[in-house]
Amino acid sequence: MKTLLLATRNQHKTAEIRAILGSRHLYLTLNDFPAAPPVVEDADTFAGNAAKKAFEIALWLAKNWTLELDPGAFYVLADDSGLEVDALNGAPGVYSARFAALDTGHPGNSPDAENNAKLLRLLGDLPPEKRTARFRCVLALAHPADQKLRIQNVECFDGACEGRIQTVASGRHGFGYDPLFVPNGFTESFAELGESVKDRISHRAHALVKLKEFLK
Repeated sequence: MKTLLLATRNQHKTAEIRAILGSRHLYLTLNDFPAAPPVVEDADTFAGNAAKKAFEIALWLAKNWTLELDPGAFYVLADDSGLEVDALNGAPGVYSARFAALDTGHPGNSPDAENNAKLLRLLGDLPPEKRTARFRCVLALAHPADQKLRIQNVECFDGACEGRIQTVASGRHGFGYDPLFVPNGFTESFAELGESVKDRISHRAHALVKLKEFLK
């Protein structure tokens, strides 16, 4: 059994990852490591942020190993994901979680409702064919016990889900931009389709399928 430290405190992300990877692994999160250092996600790509997060947490663990777990089967799994809207030249992109806060200079993430409101305001009355977008996810896997641990050696797995942004929010499931995003082939938003569908077609699901194959 492998142990995966999910480098997040987001319960929604944790639930998605566990649902797709299954029960064959032991899962921990940053909630289990309150002393873990914060990682500044200042890269300009999802891959850059995910790799940096996985590497820095793995490096910290390697220097402060006190766990009664097999280090040879221990991995840090980090994720960076977000929404790319074509009409906004790929924005909000890596700034997805703090999209609204960019206008105020307020540090940290913005409430989902504020991010969604800003997105709708910027898109205005654009017709459906010009509201194309995609969710993108990059997962990064680092091994604290690797004697050659370098950020360049972090394994990355990417996934995307194409769709469009609707004009009003709908649905009560999911989080983030889910109430606005309608994946291709569907007429309902991620927030309406529910977890069972989202766990099959989402950007994170596509990336996790690649990771699952790697971990065999």
